[in-house]
Amino acid sequence: MKFAAKKLASLALTMLIVTAMTFLAFSLISGDPASTMLGTNATPEQVEALRDELGLNKPIHQRYFEWIKGFFTGDLGNSYKYRNQSVTSLIAPRLGVTLELSALSFVLIILISLPLGVIAAGAKSRFYSVFRSALNRLCMAVPSFFIGLLVTWIFGITLKWFSHGAFVPWSVSPAASLLYLFYPAVCIAVPRIAMTVNMLSSTVEAELKKDYARTVRSRGAGSSRLLFVHVLKNSLAPIVTFLGQTAAEIIAASVVIEQVFVVPGLGRFLVSSISYRDYPVVEAIVVLLALWVVLASTAADLINFGVDPRLRRGAKG
Repeated sequence: MKFAAKKLASLALTMLIVTAMTFLAFSLISGDPASTMLGTNATPEQVEALRDELGLNKPIHQRYFEWIKGFFTGDLGNSYKYRNQSVTSLIAPRLGVTLELSALSFVLIILISLPLGVIAAGAKSRFYSVFRSALNRLCMAVPSFFIGLLVTWIFGITLKWFSHGAFVPWSVSPAASLLYLFYPAVCIAVPRIAMTVNMLSSTVEAELKKDYARTVRSRGAGSSRLLFVHVLKNSLAPIVTFLGQTAAEIIAASVVIEQVFVVPGLGRFLVSSISYRDYPVVEAIVVLLALWVVLASTAADLINFGVDPRLRRGAKG
């Protein structure tokens, strides 16, 4: 419980620092949102009146605490671009799309990389090892957005397996939504599958050289039982840590991929909001993305603490 409490306290402190830096950065950034919203023909009196309406003339510390309070009440104010719409109402549906894309990408990474990594570690063919290493490096070197362009050209334009830009919301058809997001999810997953397979195979190979693995093998255990029952269990700690980092990276990758596939998620909305100087929306999205990263890291640490007895012994000591 002490370990979990420390991690949660660290999470809260990290988010407090992130929110303070985010709010301060956008408060000090050049440009007046009121002038942007009213245009060049606005009078100084009109600009000042709008600043009062938006609360921009209040002291910065007062605006910060009111903004932080909004995260707990769900009231993050109104968008500068969409005057009559709240930030929460604009972000909520797009957050769902990004979470759906991220979850699908993460599931693909786990389902493909874990068995491939274990099998790769147990393979003894030199040709297979060289081929796997070359393929891994190629997949890790190619950026997700380039894979997205290739996928769009091959499967969207040439084969017409999906209509580019014709995203279907989950509320309309879950199956159609998942089918469309499958392609951007693959683009996000491919480099990370290669990295996970490479890390997992190296970890498992190191475990196979340890005394307990030789003992299990000498007792007549088959390769599959040795790999999936004994070795994989002892390789969980670094795997969970790596997957936690991967879960955090997926969000960053989705910002770019959403542009390529015209997915109406947080990443695409963030880019358009930055260009319009819609600071309330940008600030909220930045904090949500940071929260995702911190939660992924904290979850990985807590899972590791649960599965690795060495960490528990260290905490007691």
